[in-house]
Amino acid sequence: MMKCPSNGLCSRLPADCIDCATNFSCVYGKPVTFDCTVKPSVTCVDQDFKSQKSFIINMTCRFCWQLPETDYECSNSTSCMTVSCPRQRYTANCTVRDHIHCLGNRTFPKMLYCNWTGGYKWSTALALSITLGGFGADRFYLGQWREGLGKLFSFGGLGIWTLIDVLLIGVGYVGPADGSLYI
Repeated sequence: MMKCPSNGLCSRLPADCIDCATNFSCVYGKPVTFDCTVKPSVTCVDQDFKSQKSFIINMTCRFCWQLPETDYECSNSTSCMTVSCPRQRYTANCTVRDHIHCLGNRTFPKMLYCNWTGGYKWSTALALSITLGGFGADRFYLGQWREGLGKLFSFGGLGIWTLIDVLLIGVGYVGPADGSLYI
């Protein structure tokens, strides 16, 4: 089943609704134009709202799998483990958004990292580091109990360790001990 809107802009039609003369000899990353025609059951208009059957699409020469992540959607994993080191990857099936034009298959596999969280909030870790960091509360919260004990018994490294931890947690360098991401 095709989803071809009628009377919309020709340049915004999904790829299933148009036929374009593909130029595979274009130079990667460079602008290229394609001569396109709408399929018989589809009507579209130009920017002046005049009906068109043939039009030109301007795009950057690249295959669909080379598009930026904002131009396609991928399936989520059901096989990601909660704890794995190094970070686990999974094969996702990605599909290009309707109004994006590219060369090659519009559905493609892609290896993505598992993004999971253990429920730790960055803002809570930073607040604990600023207020109770001298007692190791930030490290205890993140599950790093050995470092927490070290900070507790050294009074935050006499304040130096506390200041360094505020900076490291603030920029996101120090995270949860289980390797998860912040919420």
